[in-house]
Amino acid sequence: MFKERRMRVLAVIYVIGLLIFFIVSCSPSRNQGAYLYERDCSSCHMPDGSGLGELYPPLAGSDYLKNNQEKLACIIKYGISDTLTVNGVKYDLPMEGIKKLNEVEIANIINYINSAWNNQIPEQKLEDISFQLKKCN
Repeated sequence: MFKERRMRVLAVIYVIGLLIFFIVSCSPSRNQGAYLYERDCSSCHMPDGSGLGELYPPLAGSDYLKNNQEKLACIIKYGISDTLTVNGVKYDLPMEGIKKLNEVEIANIINYINSAWNNQIPEQKLEDISFQLKKCN
């Protein structure tokens, strides 16, 4: 009887563990994108995507973001030192890349940014992000 009860308790613990695993592993990519944006991007581009004055460009309502989707993966991964014009304002402070990010993380950040702050930019596919990263200079 004790052995049977112990087996039931272990089975319940196992099932609970599986449920927790599935809940964590199946969370939407948007949540990971939001988390990574907050961790790696928001200190310069601000939590609301508004940018930091004339130092760091906004991502919310950004014409550059909308018109340069094919460059975003490379910019996030390797940075950029070119002068950018965003919504009519020039930004020339270099941006460091975040080399530790993998393709999936970069795709999730891009898709988060594309849908946050009413940007309404279509979602990027992982295959497109992989292709862009292979073409980075």
